Parts: sequence; C-alpha cells; structure tokens
Amino acid sequence: MVVIKTLEEIELLRESALIVSKTLGMLASEIKPGVDGLYLDKLAEEYIRDHGAEPGFLGMYDFPNTLNLSPNAQVVHGIPNKEPL
Repeated sequence: MVVIKTLEEIELLRESALIVSKTLGMLASEIKPGVDGLYLDKLAEEYIRDHGAEPGFLGMYDFPNTLNLSPNAQVVHGIPNKEPL
C-alpha cells in the first residue's frame, strides 16, 4: 500500500533529514582515535535538541542513546559506551 504524504509531511521529512545530515557532519569532525561513543552520543543529542528536534532512537523500544554505532570492527550496530575508538 502506498501512502501519499501531504506537503506539510514532506516538509517535516525534509527538515528532519537536514538536521540528521548536519548532525553527522558535525560528528565527522569529532571522530578520531581515543574518542568514545558516549562522548559522540552526548554531542549528537545536544546538537539535535539545539536545533529544535528530538533524537529518533532515544527511548525507542527502550534504546538508551541517541546514536546507534558500529565502532572499530563491529559488524552490528550497538549502544555507545566508553570504549575508545
């Protein structure tokens, strides 16, 4: 079944995609050896909220963080922790 979006819904999708893109761009400059996932998660949550949005993963199915990461050699996304990159 195809659900046609209204112009208002499309605009909300566009705005949220821009915030996600800008958040990832900001995080890219912070990713370096020794930085841990919790630090990046904190930056991401602050950036998203500062731009009038709410993190999508945070609280979904009791997920405890903003980011869903695959650091280093991990194959599956995981919960950010203090392990350095």
